[in-house]
Amino acid sequence: MPEIIRTANERLRSRPWRGGFLTAFATINLCGTFLTPARASVGPALAVIEPLRSLAGAFGSQEMATLTLTLGLGCFAVLSTVALMRARRRNSLLESVSRDEAMALHSEIDRLKAMLMAEPQVLVAWAAAADAPDILGETSIVVPGGVPERVLAFGTWLEPAAAQQMEHAVERLRSEGHGFVMNLTTRIGRPIEAEGRAVGGSAILRLRDVSGFERDLIELAARHEKLSSDVATMRELLDSLPAPVWARDQHGQLVFVNEAYARAVEATDPTDAVSRSLELLDRNARAEVVRARAANETYAGRVPAIAAGERRIFDVVDAPAGKGSVGMALDRTEAEGMRGELARMVEAHRRVLDQLATGVAIFNVDRKLIFYNAAFRSLFELNAGFLDQNPTDSAVLDTLRANRKLPEQQNFREWKQQLYEAYRAVEPQEHMWHLPDNRTMRVVTTPNPEGGVTYLYDDVTEGLDMHRRYDALIKVQSETLDHLAEAVAVFGSDGRVRLHNPAFQRMWKLTPEALDQHPHVEAVTAWCQVQHDDNLIWRNLRGAVTAIDGREPLVARIERRDGMMIDVTTMPLPDGATLVTFQDVSDTVNVERALRERNEALVAADSIKIDFVHHVSYELRSPLTNIIGFAHILGDAAFGPLTEKQREYLGYITTSTNALLAIINNILDLATIDAGAMTLNLGEVDIRASMVAAAEGVQDRLVKSNITLDIRALPTIGSFTADERRLRQILFNLLSNAVGFSPEGETITFAAERRPDAVVFSVIDHGPGIPPEDKERVFKWFETDPRGSEHRGPGLGLSLVRSFVELHGGTVTIDSVLGQGTTVTCVFPVAQQAKQSAA
Repeated sequence: MPEIIRTANERLRSRPWRGGFLTAFATINLCGTFLTPARASVGPALAVIEPLRSLAGAFGSQEMATLTLTLGLGCFAVLSTVALMRARRRNSLLESVSRDEAMALHSEIDRLKAMLMAEPQVLVAWAAAADAPDILGETSIVVPGGVPERVLAFGTWLEPAAAQQMEHAVERLRSEGHGFVMNLTTRIGRPIEAEGRAVGGSAILRLRDVSGFERDLIELAARHEKLSSDVATMRELLDSLPAPVWARDQHGQLVFVNEAYARAVEATDPTDAVSRSLELLDRNARAEVVRARAANETYAGRVPAIAAGERRIFDVVDAPAGKGSVGMALDRTEAEGMRGELARMVEAHRRVLDQLATGVAIFNVDRKLIFYNAAFRSLFELNAGFLDQNPTDSAVLDTLRANRKLPEQQNFREWKQQLYEAYRAVEPQEHMWHLPDNRTMRVVTTPNPEGGVTYLYDDVTEGLDMHRRYDALIKVQSETLDHLAEAVAVFGSDGRVRLHNPAFQRMWKLTPEALDQHPHVEAVTAWCQVQHDDNLIWRNLRGAVTAIDGREPLVARIERRDGMMIDVTTMPLPDGATLVTFQDVSDTVNVERALRERNEALVAADSIKIDFVHHVSYELRSPLTNIIGFAHILGDAAFGPLTEKQREYLGYITTSTNALLAIINNILDLATIDAGAMTLNLGEVDIRASMVAAAEGVQDRLVKSNITLDIRALPTIGSFTADERRLRQILFNLLSNAVGFSPEGETITFAAERRPDAVVFSVIDHGPGIPPEDKERVFKWFETDPRGSEHRGPGLGLSLVRSFVELHGGTVTIDSVLGQGTTVTCVFPVAQQAKQSAA
């Protein structure tokens, strides 16, 4: 059995169709599990073997099984030989048929190949599982030299963009099976049609040379594609424009509008605007456009129109195009507004420049004068008619030179050419002109961005003079400060010493080297604090120097440890600096202290004097009252008769005691007023009655001196609020003073008048008058009138008058002319209540 199987296997390797049966049979007999499939292959032989195998199985003997197997194999060999002979005949027949079919296929392939190669083309085929493609055809149509391997190197025979597009299409064809058709042009200008298809699991690329009519069609298609792309691009461009654009046919109907046009006519989109024939321009503007189109002319004009509900101004251009026309409307509303605003701004600038004190002359790129202001004409005294003719720069300079308004130059031509360098410069240049009329001009030449030059002329004569004066003033100021007795220091806005004089160094014992370093006020106060350690004063001084807001002057007094008294004063300066002065007032303070002590002593002495007078007057009044009382008793006849001599002496006693009592009463009244204890008994006082009562008190003196008293007061003068007793006392003292200084036979005028706000009493005498320097002295206590009089009193009358009048809130004035007389006027305010003295 092994040999049979081995032989079957060998035959199977050499002739598969012969050994297959033997191997199958041997296998079936060896493995009973395969009997069923073998039965179908062996056919009738199995019909003989099966009964034998059944019989062998029934007997169960080994020998019987062997015999049965041997007989089966013999039968199978015979039958197999017969089957193999039949199969060989059939195989020979099949080989003959296959050979004929192969020859027919080769003929068909050759015929198809000849048909494919009938036109110049290249075929590239990729098998489903192969990476290396098969390349057939005339490769020279795409690759110079016809090298097949370079067909797929698209970059060698196509432009970069086309090569990249081709590589992408081939990749999609091989990976996804997407076919494509493209028209390409090689680097040498040969048109190629590239077509890719998936056929039977393979990817086929065909590159075909096109020419003739087909080439024309391809070029026409390419042109059509390009034109379509251009049209699409133009449409996108026109839709992106902010200006309305339209196209019309030969009948004037809209055939195209862009998005801006649709927005302007408030349409939903351009198609809606075209379908409804919505017009942007009004009827008159459209009529103008139609007339220009009829004359085959381009219309261009500025017209108003309503766009998106607003009135706008458009620059409209409508030009013939083919059988129709195209148009565009540029919105110039803002440009018009800006043009008007620019015109107004230019005019405003001209007006402003015309008001400047700086002379301005503007020359254009042609060096012609296009603008000048009044200051320019005034500075050089030029004729307006000449300037209005737009003269050149050279003509203006020549005119100025002729009028001696330019600096004297040895080479005027060269100087002028140097000045003209401004027309080629990029930065402003400055010149100083010293004119023959002793003026100095600062001239600035500024190149204009659009070309030309602007000349600026400033008369700096006064400024230079002021600068010289300022320098001289600074020198004088420095010299003055250096020679001042006061210590002066100026601190800048940063708190550092900017200026100081030698007195400041000496007073605070500072070194020049330290101050020349411009130390801060903190350091300066620290150095000065050694001499005076009152930290509050130095802190306030630092605050006054370094403060930003509320810079108030500081006044303080410092008493140093060595006894020197210094007055410190700060003064804020306009530039943010602070002036600090230190003045040695030691002598002044000492004198002031001495004077104050003396004044206090005088005040104390005066107080003692008043107390003494008050006390003495009070002590004199009681015994004087007793004397007056006893004198009155002695004069009474009930107590016995008196001799003439006694009666005469008693009269002297009575007169003297009455005068002494009046003096004592006046002294007491003045002391009471001075002590602030005097009160007024206010009430309604009849003015004329008070005047008459006061006149009766001096009647005997008037008769004795043959003096006439003229009382002037209207019967209707009425009354006012006052203390009647004190008012009579005031008037009596005024009349007594006038009588005492009036010569015999004169007239005294005693007048009263009512004003809207006051009652005025005046007493006029014609005595010797009072010197101006003595007018205030007559109101002092115990000061007698310097005019002299035989009726001189103790000098209390006018003092008492002023005190009582001021107690009523009034005033007393004296008008006197030497040798002509004196007028004393007392004014009592009506509206103001008389003052009452209070403690």
